[in-house]
Amino acid sequence: MRTCLILALLMSTWSASAFAQSRPDQPRTELDQLLTALPMAPNEETASRMESRIAMLWLKSGGPAVGLLLSHGTRNLENKEADEALQDFDAALALEPNLAEAYGRRALARYQAGDVTGAVQDLEETLRREPRHFGAWRTLSSIAEAQGHYAGALAAWKKLLEVDPKTPDGAKHLKELTRLAEGDDS
Repeated sequence: MRTCLILALLMSTWSASAFAQSRPDQPRTELDQLLTALPMAPNEETASRMESRIAMLWLKSGGPAVGLLLSHGTRNLENKEADEALQDFDAALALEPNLAEAYGRRALARYQAGDVTGAVQDLEETLRREPRHFGAWRTLSSIAEAQGHYAGALAAWKKLLEVDPKTPDGAKHLKELTRLAEGDDS
């Protein structure tokens, strides 16, 4: 991990000068355009493609060093190595303390490590920085549902559907969460 952090710091120094020469507003503009257009996606397939592009832009939004740390942490998460993932996401946040995506990914690692409170706090930080973060709303709903907090799961799911109405099985899951939150056993 120490090697990874040193590499990230070195790349950060390099990327700052390279980034200054590029067009820094282009990815942000594209991201904002996609997030604005997502609620109007005509179907699930189009929405899914938009989600993938948005996720890629979020991953790259902190620059190359942070992107490398987020990618490495994500691989650790996929390999069920939550502690290692946490180190990567913490390092990313040390470089970019306002990056919504880093908080969102760290939330997943915390949840995988059994730290529900920390995961929810990180999701709140994600949404404070990017209220349209559909992944954070989805994860928040899932955590609340797993904890048996169906009213909270329902509220988060409704927010997800505001941002991304073409979420696969979105209406079906909304109906199920509504039933659970209202205690209707029919």
